[in-house]
Amino acid sequence: MRIDSLRARITPLALTAALLGGVTMTSAMTAPQAHAAGGGHYLYFKKNSADPINSRLYLMKSVPNAADRTVASYRAGSGNGSKNPCATAKGWLPNGKYAVEFHRTNFDGIINGYVIKVSDKRCKNNGASGTKRTELFVHSEMKPNGGQGRIESERWDGPSDYYSNGCVKLKPADIKNLFGKAGRLGWPKTLTVK
Repeated sequence: MRIDSLRARITPLALTAALLGGVTMTSAMTAPQAHAAGGGHYLYFKKNSADPINSRLYLMKSVPNAADRTVASYRAGSGNGSKNPCATAKGWLPNGKYAVEFHRTNFDGIINGYVIKVSDKRCKNNGASGTKRTELFVHSEMKPNGGQGRIESERWDGPSDYYSNGCVKLKPADIKNLFGKAGRLGWPKTLTVK
């Protein structure tokens, strides 16, 4: 068989396989297909309306002309059980895109240790611009040095600690894993919430 004839047969088969593989991968994705501006990595928080403290935070890789790729996935909570995004210090984060303002491993404030600060966001009240949500973080429960403490806000006791005052909350091992991956791959510049 001639090489040209063999190429003519293989090329359509390879193209079909690639297209079908892309469709399968895209339909299996749980994270957004919106690419990060300029490529790179971004964070995506997928709310679970059935159980807000069993939602997911994804570290995503933007892939030009293809489905974005999940790099890592973590259980996360947001809010104290309220699904009202306008409930200050109680509800989960409003949907939309946030800028990552900074990340630190030694933050010392009301929350401590490993934190990712995201931009303020105005929620929607019946379609109109509503309450401005401020002091929004991805964080855990730990001491400023990243260790576990004795007081409630500095120690992780289990699933009930996924509740927060409206931030996105991870267990200590997961936020440290996220920082390690983001440090190696390049820090996300945005967080998308849906």
